[in-house]
Amino acid sequence: MSWSIEFAPLVPVPLLWAAGIIAAVLIAVLLFRRSRGAIWRGLALAALIAALTNPTLREEERESLANIALVIVDESTSQALDKRPEQKAAIRADLEKRLGGIKNLEVKWVSAAKDEASTGQGTQLFAALNQALTSTPPDRLAGVVLITDGQVHDVPKQASALGFDAPVHALLTGTPHEFDRRIETLEAPRYGLVGQSRDIKIAVRQSGKSPSGNAPVNLKIRREGRPDEVRAAALDEPVSIEMPFPHAGTNILEVELETAPGELTPANNRAVIVAEGVRENLRVLLVSGEPHAGERTWRNLLKSDAAVDLVHFTILRPPEKQDGTPINQLSLIAFPTKELFSDKIKDFDLIIFDRYEHRGILQLAYYDNIARYVEGHGGAVLVAAGDDYAGMTSLYRTPLSPILPAAPTGRVLEEPFRAKITEEGFRHPVTQGLAGANAIGPDRPATWGHWFRQAEVRPDRGRVVMEGAENQPLLVLDRKGKGRVALLTSDHAWLWARGYEGGGPHTDLLRRLSHWLMKEPDLEEERLIASARGLKLTVERRTLEDTVSPVTISAPGGERTDVQLEKERPGVWKTTIDVKLPGLYKAETQAPSGMLTAVAHAGVVDPREMSEVVATDQKLKPLIEGTGGGIYWTRTDATTDGTDVSLPRVSLMSGARVLAGSGWIGLRDREAFVTKGVKLTPMFTGFLALAALLALMAMAWWREGR
Repeated sequence: MSWSIEFAPLVPVPLLWAAGIIAAVLIAVLLFRRSRGAIWRGLALAALIAALTNPTLREEERESLANIALVIVDESTSQALDKRPEQKAAIRADLEKRLGGIKNLEVKWVSAAKDEASTGQGTQLFAALNQALTSTPPDRLAGVVLITDGQVHDVPKQASALGFDAPVHALLTGTPHEFDRRIETLEAPRYGLVGQSRDIKIAVRQSGKSPSGNAPVNLKIRREGRPDEVRAAALDEPVSIEMPFPHAGTNILEVELETAPGELTPANNRAVIVAEGVRENLRVLLVSGEPHAGERTWRNLLKSDAAVDLVHFTILRPPEKQDGTPINQLSLIAFPTKELFSDKIKDFDLIIFDRYEHRGILQLAYYDNIARYVEGHGGAVLVAAGDDYAGMTSLYRTPLSPILPAAPTGRVLEEPFRAKITEEGFRHPVTQGLAGANAIGPDRPATWGHWFRQAEVRPDRGRVVMEGAENQPLLVLDRKGKGRVALLTSDHAWLWARGYEGGGPHTDLLRRLSHWLMKEPDLEEERLIASARGLKLTVERRTLEDTVSPVTISAPGGERTDVQLEKERPGVWKTTIDVKLPGLYKAETQAPSGMLTAVAHAGVVDPREMSEVVATDQKLKPLIEGTGGGIYWTRTDATTDGTDVSLPRVSLMSGARVLAGSGWIGLRDREAFVTKGVKLTPMFTGFLALAALLALMAMAWWREGR
């Protein structure tokens, strides 16, 4: 029960104050003049004013509410180092007993920063605290206890930013005399041109005092396709390292720092630089035999690709066209055949013949140059043909025929048909996963629009990835020597671009086709890919074969393990394994084209979390002192096991200003309650109050009358 007196004045409060002042002055005058009955008159006036204030006795039935203590447990990666897991468990067990012995106290345990490694934001203890405060009434919060190593990355600058009036205490894991070294990346490129190198800059940092002092350290540098290099480096001095870019796509360089005696952890002794290798703009020569509807489709596609420099020529006036127009009156550019197909042919990554026929514009020697350009120099040729490929002026009837994968039969199929992907095409990266293709297999037709013309061919080699009318080859891909060749036997791809009958994936198909010809790494048929997330290593194998060989995994310590991949979908085999050590892992497997290799770095995915791992009280100290709390080391000797901890005494205190001291921490008793019922009793109303007032006035008159 709780009692109190409340007032509900019957007149405005200023009038009550005025009446009280006047009454006090009158009584003072009467007392000064020694008038009889002055005291009784004062009591009568006081009773009258009290009656006007309308006092009420308030009786409350209250139920006490328990105080709440929040304990935030740091579960970040750095808390798994050395003996900290055992120490953390021992702190929690001891603290549970101490808090459990305090009456009227509810304890909430919160695990923080457990999944923060994937975000790259480091240890976010106060984010977890704010989340817990959403379900905690601030008037019941007795205090907050943090179990952490002190490496917290979201500490508020001021205690007022916390939004509550309660002490924050910290129980630190680790010891105050820890020592660690790490590699800090100062400068690193995000990309580089294939075949060139760029410099990176790193520095070796040290926290705490090393038994060996500031002696130089050794760095081991690992690059793809090169032997390991060992280099000496001084502490806190920048070190420049050359990073080569041997291929397009992801390139990895790893720098490893030797582990020093007594070092806290070697987990942050590695720095991995991942950068993209990009090729200089690819040069494409597009030669259109005549103006036609599909010409603009090819031109728009290649012009829209930022990685392509396009040179386009259209034959507007073939040699057989003789209309008597003088040459000096023609607004045409002469076709620079010698410059393109002899002098500068090696400058192009891809040559596209779009509905091109042999009409004598190109000499036969130039076709031979193109064939040698493909086989000997790794060039690429795409023939996008129609009925022109079936006639006597077909490109197949030139010295280009040795590199073309299919011979024309002379027949042109002119009938509506839907392009469809073959069984082999469902595994090939050029046609795999095209929008609208049935993912079940080649027996189900695609939902693309019709084409109406196709040249019939007889494949001599290569892979047929698409079929058209009468199940005849529509798209044939082939490797010839060092180069690549593709043959598209229909010139109606532009119908998809125009959206005829819903169109089709012309952009994806033609872009993939051109980039496969230009040896885009992501479009290789036989490819091994390794990637890592934390200590989980994923190996993916892309192939056109029905089976794949086991993959050999080489760990940083030299251990080799064979893993078997599982089929995920046509052409893709995959598996994920757990690895024990952080570092650079190398995957190797045998393919029809030779040995395939891939590298990936497994380990800590949050560099900020592992950049500083030495336990410290400096980051939390200003905030904790601002809340009136304390910060305590629970273990000072590094030679003891993690279960040997010393915790301060915990007390629940009411009205105390100091809530932390040597060997003890305090929680604030908020004395919170909830009101279950209220009873109001008027104190100066009715006949009783009137009788008391009349009695006091009568006594005043009686005393004055005497």
